[in-house]
Amino acid sequence: MPAADLVLTGAAVRTLDPNRPHASAVAVRDGVIVAVGDDADVRGLRGPGTEVVDLGGATLTPGLVDAHSHPVWGLEMATGTDLSAVRDLDALRGALRGAGRTGGWVLGWGLDHNAFGGRAVDRALIEDVLDGAPAFIRLYDGHSALVSGAALRAAGIEGPRAFAQRSTVVCDPDGRPTGHLVEHAAMDLVQAVLPRPSHAERRARLVELLSAMAATGLTGAHVMDLGDGDVPELLASVEEAGDLPVRLRLAPWCMPGVGPQGIDEIIALQAAAGRLWRVGGAKFFMDGTVEGGTAWLEHADCHGQGTDAFWPDPRAYADAVRRLHAAGVRTATHAIGDAAVRHVLDTVASLGESGRLAHRIEHIETVPDDTVPRFAELGVIASMQPPHTAYTRADHTDEWSRRLGDTRASRAWRTRDLRDAGAFVALGSDWPIAHYDVRQVLATAMSPRGAASAGPGLTGLMALEGCTTHAAVAAGEADVAGRVAPGHRADLTALGLDPVTAGADEVAQAPVRLTVAGGRITYRGL
Repeated sequence: MPAADLVLTGAAVRTLDPNRPHASAVAVRDGVIVAVGDDADVRGLRGPGTEVVDLGGATLTPGLVDAHSHPVWGLEMATGTDLSAVRDLDALRGALRGAGRTGGWVLGWGLDHNAFGGRAVDRALIEDVLDGAPAFIRLYDGHSALVSGAALRAAGIEGPRAFAQRSTVVCDPDGRPTGHLVEHAAMDLVQAVLPRPSHAERRARLVELLSAMAATGLTGAHVMDLGDGDVPELLASVEEAGDLPVRLRLAPWCMPGVGPQGIDEIIALQAAAGRLWRVGGAKFFMDGTVEGGTAWLEHADCHGQGTDAFWPDPRAYADAVRRLHAAGVRTATHAIGDAAVRHVLDTVASLGESGRLAHRIEHIETVPDDTVPRFAELGVIASMQPPHTAYTRADHTDEWSRRLGDTRASRAWRTRDLRDAGAFVALGSDWPIAHYDVRQVLATAMSPRGAASAGPGLTGLMALEGCTTHAAVAAGEADVAGRVAPGHRADLTALGLDPVTAGADEVAQAPVRLTVAGGRITYRGL
């Protein structure tokens, strides 16, 4: 047998392979695992060109995967001043007063809705500290922004607009735009006039970001967008110079108003691929966010909002899903509110048995008891982002909880309930909505925060499965990913502790000993 490229020894391997749950050595060739066992099983695979790494007792697991991330589009979102630490209006004004300029603009991101202290989001709150500069400030949810008067003028926004999808240029009773832009189409009006980085700058920032992700133990990410459509070319240009530090699987958006040609274009995109990236699936939105008043709820929120779907005609969404399903395209649908989740489940139910394990729902922030068992019954994957719970408060005084009221807030992020009901639950960060550190994803899955803290967390094994075996099922890749087994991809993570038995606080700070993606070492912390 030809020699291995890489041999890992001295490990406590959690294979997640029921045929051999534990091992101490792994051999890799051409990006694929060729042997799993002990030193004797891999000794004969060493050759003059084999790199041998003694892991010194570290725990080796299948490569950790972020099942919901935006590493390319997120670079645009995370541009300018990081406002994630801002907690009140005075701090926001201070941060903007001293903010740098990008092409003459004040750009900011990560702003918590709670910073407004219950006030309406309005440019009048910040206009005087901007010295007349145009400003575009993203709120943390990625679905809304606050912009200045100069930014509105630059985009030619003078009043309300009509959109094909649920989006709003918020205006006061006199028709004056307040600067609050809700959902993608409204934000796109200003984004079209924002300064843009060069191709070279984007490529350099992407490699830097993916390398930082690999340093947390991340080997792969399910990317829930295709950016501006040039992402395949961007990724191909990175691979011209070397390999990606993280394996990427990308899902282009399918938005309201799409016609047969648009569906065909999404189907054709499924063929795009590189060495460590590929297009796989399509991303839908069934609603927006609770804080923005755009989550689709079965009963209005406490502000009287939330009774509309993102697709003005929800039946058109179901038709688009059915057309993609018939072409073998997997779908992932953003659905936060109970009505949105129910509609997606009903749509998958209409597909019959062929829909099992082919479709997933992202976020699922609040659902009633009768919805939980349907995930397992229908084979719909639940894609959850535990770090989002940190934007809420246990006493329900945060904007998310106040919008929903105590009853619905008590159903926050029912990750453990879904697992106990038999559903596949894939875990992610939704970077840049939350930090990309996959150890934080594991830790908050085990110990939920805020409004979700009243409910049980996942066990250490369940959390690990959420970033490995369940993530592989969510991508339709269970036969080649998610386990340490011969014939599977050589995507591997070595940690200085066992994430299954360690406490959540320990997992959050776990030393990363080695990260391997596609058989290549992408981070070495030994």
